Amino acid sequence: MKRVFLLIVTNLAVLLVASIVMSLLGVNTKTMGGLLVFAAIFGFSGSFISLAMSKWMAKKTMGLMVIEHPQDGQQRWLVDTVARQAQMAGIAMPEVAIYDSPEMNAFATGPSKNNSLVAVSTGLLYGMSPDEVEAVLAHEVSHVANGDMVTLTLIQGVVNTFVIFAARVVAEAIDTFVSSNDEEGEGLGMFAYMAVVFVLDMLFGILASMIVAYFSRIREYRADEGGARLAGKEKMIAALERLRYGPETGAMPASMSAFGINGKRSMAELLMSHPPLEKRIESLRNH
Repeated sequence: MKRVFLLIVTNLAVLLVASIVMSLLGVNTKTMGGLLVFAAIFGFSGSFISLAMSKWMAKKTMGLMVIEHPQDGQQRWLVDTVARQAQMAGIAMPEVAIYDSPEMNAFATGPSKNNSLVAVSTGLLYGMSPDEVEAVLAHEVSHVANGDMVTLTLIQGVVNTFVIFAARVVAEAIDTFVSSNDEEGEGLGMFAYMAVVFVLDMLFGILASMIVAYFSRIREYRADEGGARLAGKEKMIAALERLRYGPETGAMPASMSAFGINGKRSMAELLMSHPPLEKRIESLRNH
């Protein structure tokens, strides 16, 4: 689950920097083409920077213990299982890691199919049977094989561009309206304009988050299907059932949640990165 917090923070930082830079440079809707190009540059840069740094950030923020030389039978089994599944999925061997957390969770991250990492929590290792852990690993390997990290990055870049562009178009319209109704015709002024843009960035950002979450939920269904192919349908269903009745998630930051097996629950399903476990289980049974 932790990849999403860093992704969101990175992109919010990019939006804030974009607001300040474009205001200082005087970029506005009078040059639509320039604004769109500028929005695209800033919109995609945060996502691709986050993607490029994803493995490094995961290791630094989650205290991952990467298994370079297995120390016991359990670590050897983890590495061998991921190696076998990666070969079946046609991808390069991911790095395999363990992190200390009581929650039952796992995630995959990395900039490409052939440069990835799969990590599992100690809570998952000790709270699930070997068959269930195998299914979880297969789910994460499927995320990598499906190219979900890159896909989410591209989607995030597109919606970031929309947020940056739309916020400034609306802010310019507001500025024009205020100017036309002001006897002095001064409009909002630089600081008021920047404040309006910032608020609009946040409001449009909520809508953008819904779009990203929608595609994330679709990817979860696909990863479940991929996990069923690699490990077996019944094992995948059993793993989801175990997660369904396990403890609430919480130790994984939001920035990793899009690639975790057990998504963070939310009051609003539109903002959930994962479908409810009940729906995922039903989908697998009907598939």
